[in-house]
Amino acid sequence: MTGTSTALLTDHYELTMVAAALADGTADRECVFETFARRLPSGRRYGIVGGTARVVEAIGRFRFGDAELRELAAREVVDERTLDWLANYRFAGDVDGYAEGELYFPGSPLFTVRGTFAEAVLLETLVLSILNHDSAIMSAAARMVSAANGRPIIEMGGRRTHEAAAVASARAAYLAGFATTSNLEAGRAYGIPTAGTCAHAFTLLHDSEREAFTAQVDALGVGTTLLVDTYDITAGIETAIEVAGPSLGAIRIDSGDVGVLARQARAQLDDLGARNTRIVVSGDLDEYAIAALRAEPVDAYGVGTSLVTGSGSPTAGMVYKLVEVDGRPVAKRSSHKESRAGRKSALRRHKPTGTALEEVVYVVAADDPAGGPHDRPLVVPLMRGGQPAGDPATLEQSRERVREGLVSLPWEGLKLSQGEPAIPTVYA
Repeated sequence: MTGTSTALLTDHYELTMVAAALADGTADRECVFETFARRLPSGRRYGIVGGTARVVEAIGRFRFGDAELRELAAREVVDERTLDWLANYRFAGDVDGYAEGELYFPGSPLFTVRGTFAEAVLLETLVLSILNHDSAIMSAAARMVSAANGRPIIEMGGRRTHEAAAVASARAAYLAGFATTSNLEAGRAYGIPTAGTCAHAFTLLHDSEREAFTAQVDALGVGTTLLVDTYDITAGIETAIEVAGPSLGAIRIDSGDVGVLARQARAQLDDLGARNTRIVVSGDLDEYAIAALRAEPVDAYGVGTSLVTGSGSPTAGMVYKLVEVDGRPVAKRSSHKESRAGRKSALRRHKPTGTALEEVVYVVAADDPAGGPHDRPLVVPLMRGGQPAGDPATLEQSRERVREGLVSLPWEGLKLSQGEPAIPTVYA
């Protein structure tokens, strides 16, 4: 694989552990590291695995070139022996895990890395930084999509987060079911549909709202979306229809009590003969606000800040733990930070109707639980010998996986209120 090295997207102590393991002869012991969440963020009933494809690609670029080695030497992070070892580093192990877009629950073994201690421990920070971010965004986005109940959502959070996180967030939101993004780099990098028209600044640029609307319609056509709340919404809607005619594509409301304003706007648009002009609302929306607007005449939503911050849960709380050494199960026993020993796999049990019943997690070395006719294995090969295993899923396939997973949940599992995970995790 080509591209910028990801080798320094890691923590200092990953390399010092390798140096110490090389010195005492334990670096080549065969190990299994497992990524899982001990619990879901507060108030969440399920999680969505996001970032899997990005992690696999990033592992392929985890190489220590001359520039990276010079930096480590200058900072005296590790000794010469370790620098020589890093110069030849290539992850050659295996990775198994949940496919991107799959539901997960507490204890789900969603990303398992097998290799020598040295080659596998180096990946901890990289794996967690991507999976924790993308899964948090994807899980929040999926809740918003469920609350929208079929109405499209536009991702527009690029101005509310780090520029690289904005692109990853747009990708995660699209996989979760968002319709479009405002981020052009996300469109270029991943082929996600992009959308956007004009902001308040464009209206303020002109000497009157009418002049601004006329300029926008002349440039973008009557199918455009006019932002009508720069001054007075009622006057703005009237001017919009006067300029564009009753075939105007949409209006957008970005402030105020958008539910009340949407009702008033719908009545006004209908009175003006613009019965097919859609109403788009934005402005600090999250899944709760979207759910509250379900009965209002809103046709689409624009979501920014709450999306890119995980709607209050900006990380998924995943950890990367050593669970097996040379075939021997090992586990951390610290209070509140315990892990279960042994390499694990999982399946999900369903009713004959397709409704999920429970997540069954089991140690691979033991007898696998007998699979029933409605059980579905969850763990799939992601990398073999350091190379991607099979063709990666397309964005549309991952979107469909999210949709199917949400449909399989018990109805109470889709609630936005506090509660237990939608299905229990059972350890076989």
